[in-house]
Amino acid sequence: MIVTGAGRGIGREHALEFARQGAKVVVNDLGAETDGTGSSMGPAGEVVEEIRAIGGEAVVNGDDVSDGEGAERLVRTAIETFGGLDTLVNNAGILRDRMLVNMSLDEWDAVIRVHLRGTFAPTRAALQYWRDRSKGGETNDARIVNTTSPSGIYGNVGQTNYGAAKAGIAAFTVISAMEVGRYGVTVNAIAPSALTRMTENLGMGKRAAEVPEGQWNELSPDNIAPLVVWLGSSESGGVTGRVFNVRGGHISVAEGWVEGPVVHQEKRWDPAELSTVVPGLVGQAAPNANMWGLRG
Repeated sequence: MIVTGAGRGIGREHALEFARQGAKVVVNDLGAETDGTGSSMGPAGEVVEEIRAIGGEAVVNGDDVSDGEGAERLVRTAIETFGGLDTLVNNAGILRDRMLVNMSLDEWDAVIRVHLRGTFAPTRAALQYWRDRSKGGETNDARIVNTTSPSGIYGNVGQTNYGAAKAGIAAFTVISAMEVGRYGVTVNAIAPSALTRMTENLGMGKRAAEVPEGQWNELSPDNIAPLVVWLGSSESGGVTGRVFNVRGGHISVAEGWVEGPVVHQEKRWDPAELSTVVPGLVGQAAPNANMWGLRG
């Protein structure tokens, strides 16, 4: 199996928990800073050593998951090292937060590339392998678990680039699940909330520091891994195309866009009419959810 962005934070905990449950893990990470700059094989190598220390099997991969050839090499690493691929967890990401009016094109492009293209490219490479197996008469029982965010499905100020990428991943999850079931593949996503390098400046660092030492901390990134490991297992075969909120011991299903209040007439609308129509529709509609997915 593969976990991208597995050198630190949530991805690290995924890799460790998969290994504890007996999976053979390709630990992918560039070892970059939170903004995507720099690189180091150190963090991924440390995770591999941790896995080996508990008797597991793991290998480092430092490919850029947003690069098509890099994603293909990543998938080949799993197949050539462990004899196949059953699970792909797309977790790699960066942050370049800024208010929209001040955001540069590079800050937009970098975040969209790593998150959205960095989910697409490994998924495509893995699906080519599973499709070829299916066409060859072999049976797959394969899993893809993507990583969206409350910022993407609910919204957060200062994160138009990150949120747009994460919303795209949620849509990507739903649509790809429709397409790949025939190959024996399920696709789901999580929207996690936990304390990591990427969230410590968003208020979570202060909240985590308030938890007494030795007490269970709902913001710990290791709380996210159990759901991801389950979604990556054979046990989850009946679940696909869903997005799950997860934080601490809390798991919920995120319910996507639905049609709300409606007006209908059998002719074209005149713009002048809509001043008395649209505000009424909005007044009847449920408000957008907050960052916790709650209304009101």
